[in-house]
Amino acid sequence: MKRVLRYLVLGILLSCLTCEAIAQADEVDTLIKELKDKDPDVRRGAVLSLGIIGDDRAVELLINALKDGNSDVRHDAAKTLGDIGDSRAVEPLIAAMKKDEDLWVRRGAADALGEIGDSRAVEPLIAALKDKERDVRWMAADALGEIGDNRAVEPLIAAMKDKDPGVRQRATWALRDIGDIRAVEPLINALKDKDPDVRRGAALVLGNIGDSRAVEPLINALKDESSGVRGNAAEALRKIRGY
Repeated sequence: MKRVLRYLVLGILLSCLTCEAIAQADEVDTLIKELKDKDPDVRRGAVLSLGIIGDDRAVELLINALKDGNSDVRHDAAKTLGDIGDSRAVEPLIAAMKKDEDLWVRRGAADALGEIGDSRAVEPLIAALKDKERDVRWMAADALGEIGDNRAVEPLIAAMKDKDPGVRQRATWALRDIGDIRAVEPLINALKDKDPDVRRGAALVLGNIGDSRAVEPLINALKDESSGVRGNAAEALRKIRGY
């Protein structure tokens, strides 16, 4: 009797799973139709729903959505592909980051490439550090830090001279994530940056790297006019000196 009950329960579970799979397939079919709707808000909703469902077909559909006529749909497609993290999206996202005319789509593509973390994106992201829009340069620096490839060290050092302080700061954080000692001297120079947030970040990153060359410059930074810089310099010295 117990064996019969077990088989009955198993049969019910399998039936439920089958029904769920069918329902999911039907939902994907509906979303495929919605991706062709003339209303961009409907298409955006379909893109976001595909990311939640996680059906294997979703990746290819989202890749196709990177060519949608509406920039918001393309941006959401890029973001959703980053959330899914499927390597099939790497090359299409690289193309979007290079060629899309909308800065938010390029920014979203850079963000997604950082989330996926594929090394194929390193060189294109390095090129994006020179994008005409600062927001794209910001996200390219962030993404390079997430990927953590040493090929990005020198380009990120160069980005520490960007005219935008946000780019300089994000390049500093990216160098922290990579942790290469080639960044030490440029980070020491960044302790004199005119923007206090850049100086604050440089002090913290020097502490994380832990190179003794930074000790004297960090001592000097204890006199900085910004309390945030002084605090990070003190913390960095504590880390380097091991107390």
